[in-house]
Amino acid sequence: PNLSQANQAHRKYPYLLKGLAIQRSNQVWSTDITYIPMAKGFDLCAVIDWHSRKVLAHRVSISMEVDFCISALNEAIEKYGSPEILNTDQGSQFTSDGFIDVLKSNGIQISMDGKGRWVDNVMVERLWRSVKYEEVYLKA
Repeated sequence: PNLSQANQAHRKYPYLLKGLAIQRSNQVWSTDITYIPMAKGFDLCAVIDWHSRKVLAHRVSISMEVDFCISALNEAIEKYGSPEILNTDQGSQFTSDGFIDVLKSNGIQISMDGKGRWVDNVMVERLWRSVKYEEVYLKA
């Protein structure tokens, strides 16, 4: 719980996806971090396309620093171009200046979940369920 603590000094952006029809790839991406509970646990960050549900890039880290999130985002942009919108939660990694600068410099609109609203980022949350229940918990 509470993997992505908000930094109160960072700006929060409004949620842009309510009522939006997702009709094509690169329209909306989302990203998130989850903890993988293993003997030497680590954090997993993934970028996913909402239309195709394809994982565009991912990174693992043993710390909660923003660098691995930026690295995954940059790889996704290099491979697939920029999305119109990127949705995240309000965790400090995603509200950090470094992460926001990558979005702005690529002309990506910023959307953030409401506080405590996991359902606002349901595509990536469903990915975490699949990863954990189909891989981690069975094979750890």
